[in-house]
Amino acid sequence: MSSYILRRLLLMIPTLLGVLLMTFVVIQFVPGGPVEQMVSQLQGRDSGGEGAAVAGAGYRGRQGVDAARIEEIRQQYGFDKPPTERFWQMLKQFAVFDLGKSFFYPKTVWELVKEKMPVSISLGLWTFLLSYLISVPLGVAKAVRAGSTFDLVTSLLVLVGFAIPGFVLGVALLVVFGGQLQWFPLRGLTSANWEQLTWGARITDYLWHIVLPVASSVLGAFAVTTLLTKNAMLEEIRKQYVLTARAKGLSERRVIWNHVFRNALIPLVTGFPAAFIGAFFTGSLLIETLFSLDGLGLLSYESVMRRDYPVVLGTLYLFTLIGLVTKLISDLCYVWVDPRVKFD
Repeated sequence: MSSYILRRLLLMIPTLLGVLLMTFVVIQFVPGGPVEQMVSQLQGRDSGGEGAAVAGAGYRGRQGVDAARIEEIRQQYGFDKPPTERFWQMLKQFAVFDLGKSFFYPKTVWELVKEKMPVSISLGLWTFLLSYLISVPLGVAKAVRAGSTFDLVTSLLVLVGFAIPGFVLGVALLVVFGGQLQWFPLRGLTSANWEQLTWGARITDYLWHIVLPVASSVLGAFAVTTLLTKNAMLEEIRKQYVLTARAKGLSERRVIWNHVFRNALIPLVTGFPAAFIGAFFTGSLLIETLFSLDGLGLLSYESVMRRDYPVVLGTLYLFTLIGLVTKLISDLCYVWVDPRVKFD
């Protein structure tokens, strides 16, 4: 086991390097970089307009701007150095977990991630908890009643919910419950006077604001976990040891929960670490934009659009590293759930 873990850890290094190298190379050919956007701003133009266009041999926005000033901007962003030198410098910073400083925010990448993370945690963690707490018992109930009317109706409802995009459901919820009925707020995670509220009122206010965003996110997450639980349970129910347990006189409840469910947990538990960690770091751009939630999804989108390369590469490095470690933990969960599994 130790040698397997060591090999997996060593394999993370070339994987990280490959991801960063590919992204860094692509960035070199993307037009409308931070230098061009700064020049466009100096000329009084919007950074998303002419600043994003490249024609012929050069960038139009440089016309009328002093060459010395352009070179000063290039030095400010570090673009006066060769790409290989910039890539090597980036790797040395990432090795000590220095993610750099944003081009457009007066903050480091770490500070931006920590600032935006509470929103994504609120959205992702509630989605994760509700998905598992509802989907797993529902999947077990569907497996026990396989082929019944309950199974058919719930399958239809789950698949219809899975087919509806989260942002479409979000728009519908906003129009009905936020606009017409005015039961829930239209935006944000808290009210403007949240700091002046008591702790009980703060919790109530937070839960009041999170209902619609979570409802929009959680509906599509039901289908996969529910059907995975059902199929895993059905596969175990048909095995010989279930007949043996029933023949010994064990109650159906004990057979299902103590024997069948334990063996059916393997595909669920092994995906648990990835889903749990993902709840802290994933951000839904459309949901966050729709409900005016300033989270990691919106940060990633704005960083790409504004060509904020330190934020793009820094968050990519952090999330890729977390993803690789989580994948290793998921694989090790196989051994924890079923000691018969060997990686030799």
